[in-house]
Amino acid sequence: MLRLWVLGFLVCGPVLAAAGEGACGAESPDIAGAFDRLYNFNFPAAHADINRYIAAHPREPLGYAVRASAYLFYELDRLGILESEFLTSDKHIAEKKALRPDPDVRAKLLQALEDARSRADSALAANPQDRQALFSMSIVEGVTTDYMAFVEKHQIASLSPAKRSNNYAQQLLKLNPPCVDAYITAGITEYMVGSLPFFIKWFVRFDNVQGSKEQGVKNLELVVREGHYFGPFAKILLGIIDLREKRPRETEKLLESLARDYPSNPLFRKELARMNSMQNGGGQN
Repeated sequence: MLRLWVLGFLVCGPVLAAAGEGACGAESPDIAGAFDRLYNFNFPAAHADINRYIAAHPREPLGYAVRASAYLFYELDRLGILESEFLTSDKHIAEKKALRPDPDVRAKLLQALEDARSRADSALAANPQDRQALFSMSIVEGVTTDYMAFVEKHQIASLSPAKRSNNYAQQLLKLNPPCVDAYITAGITEYMVGSLPFFIKWFVRFDNVQGSKEQGVKNLELVVREGHYFGPFAKILLGIIDLREKRPRETEKLLESLARDYPSNPLFRKELARMNSMQNGGGQN
């Protein structure tokens, strides 16, 4: 089963704390606004917020990491990868059916990743505990993982950036105070490893990950309660997990919350209608 990162780096709560230094590094209304617009599938407005942040902070890696996330989010939506029928089916995830990635989007995504990586590397060379740089690199490696696994279909190769993303997240969790949003990486990695057959676990090792599905869910629930950036995304991941674990009513509750908070997002409404149909005996469309 693939690691279910799927946009872990894309989402955040609709309201972020005032600008300043937080547990995950620099926080900004522009970044918060960008994520909020991404959740409403308003990609041009999201990029406008990101561009404004980068213009004001050209040497910081976070804006470029979020820019890469926005390109990934757009491409996953365009290709239909965000739908529950895809994400809950190991067959759909693993099949090698060729997709048609947008070459222009791919070029912009790779440039944004390089821009973020170079700035984060410089910051970490000066201070190995730079919170924003660590957070940005966790995002960078997460975006790389998802694009390789879901779009390019290089699932095995995507394990390398997945492990690097987890390593950066684990460093953030060791800081005092920890970056709560980093628990989203720890949580989904715990769940993923816990879902693997026993013999495969010997070959798939992540630092500080025991492979406990229950602990993975607890980590995601913590992000829902206390995360700055990734609370709503944690709800999405919990909804996917509930579907995989045959708890459709729990997924329905989470979708109701997301559809209420992000009324302009057609995917949340579509998935909620699908769940309502299933609950009423209509079956999976």
